[in-house]
Amino acid sequence: MEPFAIVLTLGVVIVAIIAMMVSRAGPDLILLAGLTVLIIAGVVPSKAAVSGFANEGLITVAVLFIVAEGLEQTGAIGHLIQRMLGLPKSRINALMRLMFPTAAMSAFLNNTPVVAVMLPVLDDWAKKCRLAVSQLMMPLSFATILGGLCTVLGTSTTVVVNELVRDEGLRPLSLFEPGLIGFPCCLVGLTYILLTSKILLPDRKPASMQFDDPREYTIEMLVEETSPLVGKTIEDAGLRHLPGMFLMEIDRDGHTLPAVGPNERVVAGDRLVFVGVVESVVDLQKLPGLTPATNQVFKLDSPRSERCLIEAVASDSCPVVNMTIREARFRTRYNAVVIAVSRNGQRLRAKIGDITLHAGDTLLLEAHTTFVDVQRNSRDFYLVSRVDNSTPLRREKAWIAQLVLIGLVLLNTVFQWEILPSALLAAVILILTGCVKPAEARASIDWSVLITIAAGIGIGEAMKEEHSGAGPFVAEYLTGFANGEPIIALTIIYGITMVFTNLITAKAAATLLFPVAISTAGSLDVSAMPFVVAVMIAAAASFATPVGYQTNLMVQGPGGYRYADYLRFGGPLSLLLWLVAVLVIPFWWKF
Repeated sequence: MEPFAIVLTLGVVIVAIIAMMVSRAGPDLILLAGLTVLIIAGVVPSKAAVSGFANEGLITVAVLFIVAEGLEQTGAIGHLIQRMLGLPKSRINALMRLMFPTAAMSAFLNNTPVVAVMLPVLDDWAKKCRLAVSQLMMPLSFATILGGLCTVLGTSTTVVVNELVRDEGLRPLSLFEPGLIGFPCCLVGLTYILLTSKILLPDRKPASMQFDDPREYTIEMLVEETSPLVGKTIEDAGLRHLPGMFLMEIDRDGHTLPAVGPNERVVAGDRLVFVGVVESVVDLQKLPGLTPATNQVFKLDSPRSERCLIEAVASDSCPVVNMTIREARFRTRYNAVVIAVSRNGQRLRAKIGDITLHAGDTLLLEAHTTFVDVQRNSRDFYLVSRVDNSTPLRREKAWIAQLVLIGLVLLNTVFQWEILPSALLAAVILILTGCVKPAEARASIDWSVLITIAAGIGIGEAMKEEHSGAGPFVAEYLTGFANGEPIIALTIIYGITMVFTNLITAKAAATLLFPVAISTAGSLDVSAMPFVVAVMIAAAASFATPVGYQTNLMVQGPGGYRYADYLRFGGPLSLLLWLVAVLVIPFWWKF
């Protein structure tokens, strides 16, 4: 060990940790810069430094992003989520319906898409349950994290650490083996949330609810013959208390039913007239069995899976101004269909085709995604913008995605396949069957996460004894502080990882602390597995800050949370799991 190499490596790690805490630069760029310094200084050979980019765990994470995108694009889990939530009678019942199924799903799915699918559903559901959304959003994120601790597939952190174990020549964990510690942590964590959320979580509106959106649209949706809503009451179908939208009337066989009551039953062929903001129109389009009532939608050139919703403001030079939408032959002229019109916040009660367009009207269009590029500089419109996440789901392919997910789990459990080949097979099937398009598959991969993992592994390589020796150096101090007691060393390793994961993200904490865990076990001359599992669980269990884990950040805005809310609610949970882990890990993985 050269003192210079040790000092430089530890200096790079410390500076990187501080930079990730205080800088706006992402952990991917910070760790990549740190790795570059170590390569240039000759601390670690280039081949060893970039070995993380070829790590099997990193490639597995990239492939699982594609699998998750296929499940999201087909709505394979969205409909199941709505069915499992139901209409609970109490806050505790609502939390149980939310957290236990969510935790179960996140054991086999990446946490991020689970939360992404749940967010719009949960906002609607909170209103139906008459609960503050801030009472549900953080429990949602924490439940996905807790469920992800139960299997190797549950989080990208567990996948990466498991592959690092393999690279060290140790036996990697089987699919359900993390559940020996993850399941007790999950049960304890969910119980904690049920008992304390009412006291520790605020009743607060999200930031998006603080402002009124004046653009309200009137939109008609047709109930399809095969719709699962047919025969249900308006209440049971979930068409009451929609966020930012209400059901104004029903047009049934030419007769109008105003002031629709909650016990009115949905009939095939009903034209449901809603009034609401554009975000709610997006959610409405994703309800199974409902389609825009205008038949013009089905005459567009492109398939619906290639379209999206677009808002366009008609200019005074637009050739269709002062004409009805039908007279203007809008679809033929622009290859787009007007599904709703907003005018100064007023509700336009006429049928879509009979509305006379005025300059300044905001049109809600369904069109191919290229419409924005084609019309952005057109004199026909003042403003053209795409509505986020408005592409219709490929519900007809949902059963394929569900079978692929079941097959992925069976290949890993019953047939004992490794995770990478089974994930690759699942991703290929989803692409070939059209559940996810190649462009969507490429876009779904979060490259910042992959670079963070790869650069962290590279810095971990630099800390090994054959390079800088910084890992064994730190381990000597830890073992000395622990007086040679493995249980005390385990407690310290978990505690340091727990702090780091909340400050610098889970992947960075896992890859930086893994070599320290291996070196600590070597210094004590005991099995490395208890320390490895401690790093795996501690890194994945990030609750005390919004920046530690992506799902925590995703729910911060919709839940209206402040930084202190995470510390107050998630801090005790982190300490509780620390205690559980230190007690349980040595029972299953002996020193």
